[in-house]
Amino acid sequence: MNFVEELKWRGMIQDIMPGTEEFLTKNRVSAYVGIDPTADSLHIGHLVSIMLLKHLQEAGHKPLLVVGGATGMIGDPSFKSEERKLLTPDDIRHNVERIQQQLSHFLDFDDKETGAEMLNNYDWTKDYRFLDFIRDIGKHITVNYMMAKDSVKKRMETGISFTEFSYQLLQGYDYLYLYQHKNCRLQMGGSDQWGNITTGTELIRRVCGGEAYALTCPLITKSDGKKFGKTEKGNVWLDPQRT
Repeated sequence: MNFVEELKWRGMIQDIMPGTEEFLTKNRVSAYVGIDPTADSLHIGHLVSIMLLKHLQEAGHKPLLVVGGATGMIGDPSFKSEERKLLTPDDIRHNVERIQQQLSHFLDFDDKETGAEMLNNYDWTKDYRFLDFIRDIGKHITVNYMMAKDSVKKRMETGISFTEFSYQLLQGYDYLYLYQHKNCRLQMGGSDQWGNITTGTELIRRVCGGEAYALTCPLITKSDGKKFGKTEKGNVWLDPQRT
């Protein structure tokens, strides 16, 4: 099964980095999708990203699900008109546990070679000191590069805090960590994540001199044209108690 061809005929590709299809055809790799625990349930918009991982697994690759225990404490500014409300560590832990339970229904976690693996980025960031992070990671990505991303540019008029501005670096570091420790060569997500994902590929190139790839899918949108999101109104949740 050709993974990229399968996605193309299903209309599941919005953006794809050049060389991705050829690389995946010749190599068996790990690929990941990240989900921040800003609510205690997944929603219908997540189903597309989860199906990306399902098709990836059926094509013989290994899916990684990264629940953002760390990035969830920051808040992704991508295509948000205002700052997110910060959650408490207890809220984050509760949401992580609930999301992990839901994810276990969709993928095969038992296969020896392609079994899905669930990870929490809090595990590799909780002991990373701030000064070390901005020296080791921040040094490689310029402010000019970060401000050129649509997710940041759209917030320049209304304002963006340093907290949310730094989200790009944290997600980029996730990709770098998984590249170094989990043979991860592909990150996938909704089309609103393209800027964050490509920051990760750039960080891998600058730190390791390595090649990594990116693929995004179209967003599921509501009747008003806005995407389904955990912090948006009118959501369709996967938890039957919420929908």
